[in-house]
Amino acid sequence: MAFSQKALKLIIDFEGINQPGRWPGHLSGITLGYGYDLGYVTVDQLESDWEGCFTDEAFERLKGAVGERGPDAQALAPRLVDIKGKPLDAQRVLLLRTIPAYTDLARRTFPGFEQLPLDAQGALVSLAYNRGGSTKDSPGTDNRRELRAIRDLVPRMDLAGITAQLRSMTRLWQGKGLAGLLRRRDAEAALVESCIAPPAYAPRRGIGPRARGKLRAKKRRAAKRKARKVKG
Repeated sequence: MAFSQKALKLIIDFEGINQPGRWPGHLSGITLGYGYDLGYVTVDQLESDWEGCFTDEAFERLKGAVGERGPDAQALAPRLVDIKGKPLDAQRVLLLRTIPAYTDLARRTFPGFEQLPLDAQGALVSLAYNRGGSTKDSPGTDNRRELRAIRDLVPRMDLAGITAQLRSMTRLWQGKGLAGLLRRRDAEAALVESCIAPPAYAPRRGIGPRARGKLRAKKRRAAKRKARKVKG
């Protein structure tokens, strides 16, 4: 499966390697590796994705964190501080499990996803990785407004519109001490924006480059003929 290397670096940079004894905050659950959030997976997924990475005893304790989010997950973190994931395991899970899973989620969330340039696809995978695939607002909010707009823009290949919606999304976290989310949306927007082709070259009216070259050559030949006459 081809995946944007720029988007992969973006995800790694913003996710960092998490350990279960440190709760990431906000609505997150206990998180392993590169953003593998136990609050949003099943026990079967945990066992399948991280098979062989922890002892049986550690697995049993991690299973107790599956589905727990926010303050409930925060309360669990101190009990898991002795469990440490290895960087190589985190990288393996990211590349072989997490990226393919969230690419599929982005494909389902944004019809026409596969027609986008690879870097734009990667930006939307990063978005789905971070915010999930729901386009339904939480009660009394419009917190999924931009996701619905992006869903409608993708089939039209409107890269400028997608860029604008990613930047508009930062309204949700302004002034809330979540600078990382603001930077991540800006980075995703810049990645999509980089896929927009520059406008085609439109030559100025009048003599074109080729004609100007011929004119200069003609003038040089005339100057040489004149110089020979003067010498003669």
